[in-house]
Amino acid sequence: MRMRPTLSWTPTGDPLPGTTDLRQVADALSSGGVLVLSGAGISTESGIPDYRGAGGSLSRHTPMTYQDFTAGAQARRRYWARSHLGWRTFGRARPNAGHRAVAAFGRHGLVSGVVTQNVDGLHQAAGSQDVVELHGSLARVVCLSCGEAGSRRDLALRLEQANAGFDPVAAGMNPDGDADLTDEQVADFVVAPCTVCGGILKPDVVFFGEAVPPARVETCRELVDQATSLLVLGSSLTVMSGLRFVRQAARSGKPVLIVNRDPTRGDRHALTRVTLPLGAALAGVADHLGIPLDGQPQPPS
Repeated sequence: MRMRPTLSWTPTGDPLPGTTDLRQVADALSSGGVLVLSGAGISTESGIPDYRGAGGSLSRHTPMTYQDFTAGAQARRRYWARSHLGWRTFGRARPNAGHRAVAAFGRHGLVSGVVTQNVDGLHQAAGSQDVVELHGSLARVVCLSCGEAGSRRDLALRLEQANAGFDPVAAGMNPDGDADLTDEQVADFVVAPCTVCGGILKPDVVFFGEAVPPARVETCRELVDQATSLLVLGSSLTVMSGLRFVRQAARSGKPVLIVNRDPTRGDRHALTRVTLPLGAALAGVADHLGIPLDGQPQPPS
């Protein structure tokens, strides 16, 4: 399956009215068996911007596609220079109230699983277990030639050594860990090869235009089948990689509940769309259910 490089969509038909009423979300969670599907919007309160919200990065930035990354060394130099700088910001990010609430719901047996479109590791850092990273993780790298997997932290050290003094000022940060830099700022950046075969290293994430691994998709489909309802948190559902699970849940008659400030591509399948900020909304639901947001959040691995 291919994740189409769809960057935007135009709503059609009558929009689903937004609400600030959390009762339906609370009712679904109190019944248990809720599958969480999260997007970039849940991490904005941790300092990681989203793509499509107000001031989202798509207004100034086109994400790297798999085709561009594999096409030539110049594109890879640009990506790794920008990503290397952006990784520092990712490394400082900590889970917010939204991540901690999802983890608390899981500890109390209300959540059957978490599928995230994010690559920041913040759900796990908050304490959520068995998170399916639909689009992979920035904490890992993989060689496109020999398949060797490695740690992003180890690669960051190698890049620091190869690019002493590299410390440009970025115009902004993006949800994929890519900092906004000019071509002039990245022109002399040295890219590190695979230590095993000398091949091309790629972050272990699904770029726009790249296939989501079929086994991972099937795991998510099974989680939807097993769930009693689907709770979408902070995703516009613009790309099919997440929207297909909303459609699957709707086809099987399972309630779909969305917490997102802006309209989403899945609204017509939803029972409700709550427009409150995610951290406040989920903390409010936790308070209503008498669930403390305990546990000490850890930095992402």
